[in-house]
Amino acid sequence: MSNYIDKSLSIANPNPHNLGLTERLAILSGLLGLTIAGLHAGGVSFASTGMTFTIAFTLMGMSLLWYSYQHYATKKAGVKNDGVWFSSLASRGVIGWILGIVLTGFYVLLYWFPEVLGMGKAGAANTGIISLFDPLSNVFHGKPASQWFMYGTMYTFAILFFGIKFIYKYRQNRYQVIRTLSVMFFQLFLAYLIPEILSGLNGGFEGNWFDMDLKNQWPLDYDFAQQWHIDNMLSAGNIGWFFFIWSLLLVFVVSPYLTYKYGKRWYCSWVCGCGGLAETAGDPWRHLSDKSINAWKIERWMIHAVLLFSFVMTIAVVYSYLGKDPSKYSLTQTGFTLIIIGLLLALAASYAFLQKKNADGNKNKIYLASGSATLVAILLGMNWLFGSGNAFFLGGDAFKSSYGFYIGALFSGVVGVGFYPIMGSRVWCRFGCPMAAILGLQQKLFSKFRITTNGGQCISCGNCSTYCEMGIDVRSYAQKGQNIVRASCVGCGICSAVCPRGVLRLENGSEDIFSKTDEYKAIHISNEGVKIDLLR
Repeated sequence: MSNYIDKSLSIANPNPHNLGLTERLAILSGLLGLTIAGLHAGGVSFASTGMTFTIAFTLMGMSLLWYSYQHYATKKAGVKNDGVWFSSLASRGVIGWILGIVLTGFYVLLYWFPEVLGMGKAGAANTGIISLFDPLSNVFHGKPASQWFMYGTMYTFAILFFGIKFIYKYRQNRYQVIRTLSVMFFQLFLAYLIPEILSGLNGGFEGNWFDMDLKNQWPLDYDFAQQWHIDNMLSAGNIGWFFFIWSLLLVFVVSPYLTYKYGKRWYCSWVCGCGGLAETAGDPWRHLSDKSINAWKIERWMIHAVLLFSFVMTIAVVYSYLGKDPSKYSLTQTGFTLIIIGLLLALAASYAFLQKKNADGNKNKIYLASGSATLVAILLGMNWLFGSGNAFFLGGDAFKSSYGFYIGALFSGVVGVGFYPIMGSRVWCRFGCPMAAILGLQQKLFSKFRITTNGGQCISCGNCSTYCEMGIDVRSYAQKGQNIVRASCVGCGICSAVCPRGVLRLENGSEDIFSKTDEYKAIHISNEGVKIDLLR
């Protein structure tokens, strides 16, 4: 006879957070795929490299599909965030910390020690985990894989299969399903297949590589304005000119227009690969974002400092190489200087005007932003007047190497993804992405996008704040019936999806959204008094 005594008084399952047998088997099959890949990396292989690759990734893909179906699709549709704080993986437990260390270590090796992963040097054959991707690379390019081809393949695989898991989880929400299909499409075709196929058809451009990701744009793509990248595009013929012109249109026309119409969500939640990985593979950790006021203050200072660094770095790089060979480019150093100074002064004036109009007289932000733009313009002008070949009295290479190391690699990769299980899935997007910063300023100052709230329905459950991966205290806005217009909001819509009362709604109305939402209120409070609309 068992001596076990169940002290639970619950008439339901007292252990609701345990995984079922089929879910455990699904996880086991995924671990088997990882083991096969790991054995190959260690030099132990039971089949050809192509067969090993196929078996390993088939097992991992089927594992995710099987687990997703058993965990979500076999249950009634609805948000399933049960037991996230009981999970060692999702609540900064031992498993979460181990995974964070593994991811961080992988990114360190990827950026600075690719030979440890098996990257062959000076034409030597690949070994280790990178060699596992040689057969697929040969299909696209006719040559062995690089560490970046391996990374791009793994990245795309993660977005696709974790995206399917995300769709199973939120299948009752049409917005989430379409949004996830969008990021899966853009990652698979625009970021992976099209660039790899074009590169293969053109022989890798014989060493003159340039970024052919149609959705990648400056300042997120910080290599765009560098001399080698510009030269490679312009020397690639019609296809290079197409990408050059498209990149300029994307920055100066397409992006501002779409942000005005739909807010930054059009890019950060529907297109961007960084956001795509955060929303799909990073979904189990979205609740770990810090919602404190101190985190918000750090976020605002840090992300706009990175944006300023990105501006300064780009100006310094372009200014430097225009001065080295004036006859090579149609744009001269003098012309570039005058254009940048004019744009910066116009930007400073525009920001001051818009902030005075919309920020209730918050003069500190006006002075800081406008002053920074003016200071950069003055420093650039001084360089030009003194005849210095380097912008800001430093070489463009110094800015480029510092930005590439600290922002492009350490922040966006090592911290941005490696810290998913520790700080949440949008660490990079929230604290460091210059693209998110510039789109956020546009969204805050001139965009139709708002999250409207119906405060009378709010029960203060806190789901919206808990699952906001950008650390916004959504509940505080809902309790006050205040519409949410935040520069950091990526419009993912999860706050609305997890709300049990339908308090939150993502809208693209007129710019005066407050007058629009006032039409839906039953109680109208104004200087004339309180009016109750009995017809509602």
